Amino acid sequence: MDEVVISRAIVESYMKELLEAMELDVAIVGTGPAGMTAAYYLAKEKTKVAIFERKLSVGGGIWGGGMMFNKAVVQDEGKGILDEFGITATQYQKGYYVVDAIELASTLCYRAVKAGAKIFNLISVEDVVIKEDDKVSGLVLNWSTVHLAKLHVDPLAIRSKLVIDATGHDCEICHLVTEKVGGKLRTATRGIMGEKSMWVEMGERKVPENTREVYPGLIVAGMAAAAVFGSPRMGPIFGGMLLSGKKAARLAIELLRQS
Repeated sequence: MDEVVISRAIVESYMKELLEAMELDVAIVGTGPAGMTAAYYLAKEKTKVAIFERKLSVGGGIWGGGMMFNKAVVQDEGKGILDEFGITATQYQKGYYVVDAIELASTLCYRAVKAGAKIFNLISVEDVVIKEDDKVSGLVLNWSTVHLAKLHVDPLAIRSKLVIDATGHDCEICHLVTEKVGGKLRTATRGIMGEKSMWVEMGERKVPENTREVYPGLIVAGMAAAAVFGSPRMGPIFGGMLLSGKKAARLAIELLRQS
């Protein structure tokens, strides 16, 4: 075995995929449940899609379940997605299904990748591309280690017809749009309304409902939708986020067809 051959294989293979991802139909930021579900459904429809994740691991908050008990709950509405993905769900009582958080995270990742989505971990999004048409049309990327080390290293950019903000509670891409260019979001306040305290029933209903194009070229999904539209948090129940990811993919496909 040759060390240099191994190194070349890694570098050449990775760079080929990164170069291919510089022109996308849909760029997703964040590999939580909504982001990976959206990637699966987009890739399944032969959409050119990639997810960018700043951390080493994918899965967002799935792994810890509730308070580090690595179990999660899905209600009736989300169970169909679990069944489609082949994720085991045990009925706890009528309308409540318990899933293993490790199986949930790993299977979402596996199915998204096998469907054709590309996942680039350890890459942070530090800005968006917005030109004279006032539309989000790309992402500005840098290695997460550059940010951690607080190095002054210029980023690179990719072009994407649409971007999905699936960054969770922080709704990072929406913050970039509102704070850097003064973008007005399609919310009641024209800005980020802020996530409310826990109310599981309302939160689960509102997350899919608020999954929409919140700014030209930018769709918000998952807990980012809760934060942007001011709906409650709901803790370790994941059906709403799975449904949000599926809806984000469907909406993205409709917008791509329109354009």
